[in-house]
Amino acid sequence: MTALSPDAAPELVWDLKAELGEGPVWDAARGLVWSVDIKGRRLHAYGHADGSRQSWDAPDQIGFALPTEDGALICGVRGGLHRFDPATGEFKLVQPVEADRPGNRLNDGFISPDGALWFGSMDDGEMVRSGALYRYAGGELARVDDGYGVTNGPAMSPDGRTLYHHDTLEKLIYAFDHVDGRLSGKRRFAVTGEGYPDGPSVDAAGVLHVGLFNGWGVGRWAPDGTALPILPLPVPAVTKAAFCGPDLKTLYCTTAWLGMDAARRADHPLAGGLFRLRVDTPGLPQALFRG
Repeated sequence: MTALSPDAAPELVWDLKAELGEGPVWDAARGLVWSVDIKGRRLHAYGHADGSRQSWDAPDQIGFALPTEDGALICGVRGGLHRFDPATGEFKLVQPVEADRPGNRLNDGFISPDGALWFGSMDDGEMVRSGALYRYAGGELARVDDGYGVTNGPAMSPDGRTLYHHDTLEKLIYAFDHVDGRLSGKRRFAVTGEGYPDGPSVDAAGVLHVGLFNGWGVGRWAPDGTALPILPLPVPAVTKAAFCGPDLKTLYCTTAWLGMDAARRADHPLAGGLFRLRVDTPGLPQALFRG
């Protein structure tokens, strides 16, 4: 199970000041950590080895950006899925999503080992339970679960047989049985105490790591649902932690200042930054989207 390394004190690597930083993901081919600022409508790339930094404007609120087999990124932008070309900085709509739910935006996303894209939607005002879970593969979009307040995830166990997905407003983490892109057996896996469950990742031992919004760290659960000690961070809202670097033992964490007034932001000046820390157990290799 993932444990803190001796040098595990969180390090601020980029003071992004993101209103709603999200979705760190490892791009092994480029040695980059991609992340987004949903409300700021920005896409960011951080060089793991050299600390390089680059940012692009997105067409609208952007929930995730995940690497593809052809070297592009598949991005969840409000209104649909876009293909982003890092060489040109251009976003191109490839699949409209939820034209029938104009109050929604896309949130977190994940690429499963078979190359399929899984992602969720949510009411942008966080008032209506209009969020859903989708699978996009082979050019076909399928709505596989519905009725969420705020979706987050999904993530998958190392053997691919369990998929985790959150209803953040309810503080619920669900588990599903997963076989060949189909889900069944939806059940309650865990309920968060401190903070709200935000973006998840899974390590090679099957431990679920969950960013805790207003929970001051990364929550962890063993495969049997046992709660493990939180990995603390120095800001209240941790939105997601992802295993990055060549050995997949560097945990990059996005954070946010969403919902803070000026006084609270002054008290937490690092909120919205990109942090990293070392862990002993590696994560799972980042799969690539087959589009």
